[in-house]
Order: sequence, then C-alpha cells, then structure tokens
Amino acid sequence: MKMEIEEVGNCEALPLLSLNHVSLLCRSVWVSMRFYEDVLGFVPIKRPSSFKFTGAWFYNYGIGIHLIENPNIDEFDTCVNEERPINPKDNHISFQCTDVELVKKRLEERGMRYVTAVVEEGGIQVDQVFFHDPDGYMIELCNCENIPIIPISSCSFKPRGHSFKKAAPNKCGFMENVMMESLSTDMINFSF
Repeated sequence: MKMEIEEVGNCEALPLLSLNHVSLLCRSVWVSMRFYEDVLGFVPIKRPSSFKFTGAWFYNYGIGIHLIENPNIDEFDTCVNEERPINPKDNHISFQCTDVELVKKRLEERGMRYVTAVVEEGGIQVDQVFFHDPDGYMIELCNCENIPIIPISSCSFKPRGHSFKKAAPNKCGFMENVMMESLSTDMINFSF
C-alpha cells in the first residue's frame, strides 16, 4: 500500500482575535445565573430580544458566558441525581486567578465541594481548584500564568534526515527543536 502525503502550502490561520463566549445548557437559568454572578463574578449583560428561548448572557474577564435553559437536560444525563465526582481530567472551563487560597476559602464558605491539584514544571508550580457549576460543568480556577506560554508553532522545524521543500530559518534553541522533532514524530506515528 502506497501512501501519499499532500503538501499544504501557505496555510494561513483564520483571522481570530480571542475566545468570545462559552455557551452552556442549564436546567434553570435562574440557578445558573446566581452561580456565575455570585461565585465567579460575571456580570449580566443585555441579551438580544430576538431569541425565543430562555437564556442569559454574562460577561467579565474578557469572556462571555451564554446560558441556555433546557429543562430536559436531565434526559441526556444518566447520573444527574447522583453526586458526580470532580475529575480534573474531565471537560472544563479554566479561569486564571490571583489567589487560589481565597478561592478555596470562598468555596468552603458556600459549602461547595472542590478538588485541588498541583502542576510542576522546572521548579515552577501551578495550583488548581476544580469544582462543578449547578449543572455539573467543571470549572477550574488556577494561577496558570506561572507557567510560561511557549507556542510550539513559533519554532521552525527542520527534522534531521528528512527533506522538506520549504525549510524556514531556525528561530529556536536546541531543546525547542528536540521537542518539536519528538512531537512531530509522535504525531506522524499516531496519525498512521
């Protein structure tokens, strides 16, 4: 079997600016509104009147939360009446915060369950707090800004022993290139 790999040239990213909003289904807009306003500090904003369904919009921290009421959401969730475990590896929305200890104190004052985790990388530590909103969506609050953001795509990659038509000049150090080569090899092995 012969495999052909098509080279995609000059693939430009879409003209995206930032994350605008996250839309969440909820059993009760009023219960979820109180949570996002009182616990997370989001502010209700005007929602277009042309919508013909119950919902609410919130904004703060440069992001919007759109709530859409669906009273039948329980039909799709088999464990809705059970206390759902808090699993940091579950789908979640994460927010930066400046004081993880204050977050834990506030959650305890409200009687909310949470789980903590610590991520360490090269002597840098990130503290994480995970908890659920009223509909079971996972929320993470962390001091993730402690870990520097190093975009992998900013490093030019020229694998050893391979030839690519367009080799960009190398802008990264030795370790970044080793990481890129390892990642690319893993991706190729995984995709085939």
